Amino acid sequence: MKQISFIHAADLHLDSPMVGLKSLPGHIFNRVRESTFLALKKLTETAIKRQVDFVVIAGDLFDGEDRSLRAQSRFRTEMLKLAEKEIPVYVVHGNHDHLSGSWTQLDMPANVHIFGREVETKVVQTKRGEIIHLYGFSYPQRHIFERKIDEYQKVNKADFHIGILHGNEGGAHEHDNYAPFSFKDLQDKDFDYWALGHIHKRMILAETPPIIYPGNIQGRNKKETGPKGFYHVTLTDIDNKLEFIEASDIVWEEAMIDASSARSFDEVFRLCQSAINHFRKEKMGTFITLELQNVQIDDYQEKRNIGDELTDLLQEDESDEEAFVWLVDLNIFENLNIDREKLATEANFFAEFFKTVDDYDHLDTALAPLYQHHIGRKYLSNISTSEQQELINNAEQLLLKLLYK
Repeated sequence: MKQISFIHAADLHLDSPMVGLKSLPGHIFNRVRESTFLALKKLTETAIKRQVDFVVIAGDLFDGEDRSLRAQSRFRTEMLKLAEKEIPVYVVHGNHDHLSGSWTQLDMPANVHIFGREVETKVVQTKRGEIIHLYGFSYPQRHIFERKIDEYQKVNKADFHIGILHGNEGGAHEHDNYAPFSFKDLQDKDFDYWALGHIHKRMILAETPPIIYPGNIQGRNKKETGPKGFYHVTLTDIDNKLEFIEASDIVWEEAMIDASSARSFDEVFRLCQSAINHFRKEKMGTFITLELQNVQIDDYQEKRNIGDELTDLLQEDESDEEAFVWLVDLNIFENLNIDREKLATEANFFAEFFKTVDDYDHLDTALAPLYQHHIGRKYLSNISTSEQQELINNAEQLLLKLLYK
């Protein structure tokens, strides 16, 4: 029986700055700086322990086109460990680490094979004699909008055919439409596996043949919640096995707390502590966003303390924890008990206000200063339709709260 075993990872974003963080204690800040490298180390340790035939990395090894020397050096160190065990690594570069960037280059060991600007085929032979054809290309520049999928052509006389592609399905709105393809495009190629990258959410698009986004190996912001890692894949001429392996040292989470039962600051504080402890994981760090719903504290002074004071107390308990759960954002929603329809009929002002909110279509203009800023745009991704609506809803609640004051 023919069989191959390999690691499929993507979107390492080595040395990526985590956004949305401020005033971190020293040891947590150091964990953040090391997090992508620790995830990479978990990948190489797994590849060696499981004696895989090769490793595939489907784009965005580095976070920026300048590829920091620190990131290159740490990547090379891990690749040398694989070279000692005669494990080859096959890499495509994506939109973040495209080939036209400007950087001081460190040479990689001979076991690292980087695909060029055009779709090409790499021929691999395992120690047992299986022949694999790997197909892929690296982004020549940041923006690739053409259908590179059309250039993937199956070359016969191999036991297994694996496509490596950094891109997304055409028409997807939450991600830049790079190297677009359709699900049918991939199936029609008649490959045995598609190793995809670019989408940071883990997804199995199909199992026969496997079409997989492993997601990134370390979450970088509060939009990238949950466990992150890579796949250990075993393909045979009879069946396939896909095993997800968690690699992230720090996990981003979010939780909603119904505070309707709390009548004091202390009761709200204890509810938050309980939620935080629920997400604590041994030897792992967690960044958490809490959403407090239905806050109904009557005492004015205690109500004022919910916010910065509550955040400071919850963070203080975590400053020395190895298995920390660090509060990065606290969103508070008071129960205003507002009947929109009734309020609109009682006052023309509120009727106009709600109509403006419901018909608001100027969000792109409002956010333009951020996206046009030469530094800000480097760290901003596209905002999905649901996130746009969430921003508008939050703005409505904030304005109503201020008006009611």
